[in-house]
Amino acid sequence: MSHPRRVALVAGALYLLTIVTSIPALALKAPVLADPASLALPGQVDALRWAAALEVVLAVACVGTAVALYPIVRRHSETLALGFVAARLVEGAVIMIGVVAMLSLLDVPRDPDGSATEAALVAVHDWAFLLGPGLIPVANALLLGTALYRSGLVPRALPLLGIFGAPLLLASTTGSLFGMVDQVSGIAAVAALPIALWEIGLGVWLVVRGFRREAVARLSAAPALQPAS
Repeated sequence: MSHPRRVALVAGALYLLTIVTSIPALALKAPVLADPASLALPGQVDALRWAAALEVVLAVACVGTAVALYPIVRRHSETLALGFVAARLVEGAVIMIGVVAMLSLLDVPRDPDGSATEAALVAVHDWAFLLGPGLIPVANALLLGTALYRSGLVPRALPLLGIFGAPLLLASTTGSLFGMVDQVSGIAAVAALPIALWEIGLGVWLVVRGFRREAVARLSAAPALQPAS
């Protein structure tokens, strides 16, 4: 197996891992975030811990996609490749802030005196969720999408989906930021759909097909890639 094929396989698998961890985590943590008092119910503490564990894996996988793709994407543009790595690092860090806030709910006393602390921790999580998985994917799609579209490493329809979806997600996230759009709503889900399809489609394509050989060969033969004499 060639190096570009291994890179594509690893990056694609990590992209798919972000999907299979984020969706169950969202379902597991939703009841507690809606009402922290539900932690007193059977099974909710374990559900929150599983959600936190899944989101830790999600954060690592997010960073992993950028690290895995960097050696290939930098052949087209080191600026875009580094920008994508930086954006993914920020996204992973913000996700971890949300995880810490979520787990901290387990240590808040289950009495009226703890309600204000619970509300504050839920607010920290919600802001982290809005700015991490909600806003930073806009930068991810524009940076990586531009690099993949220009280089032709994958079919151009895939990065176009991310590039066109970025303004929709930005508008929805901005609306949530200013209280005009509910963070968890039908409008927000529709606005996030193109980015979700871009990431799922990219993950599947990279695992099944990998990078286009002619694009890899063209980038490898570019004069700028030759070692300095």
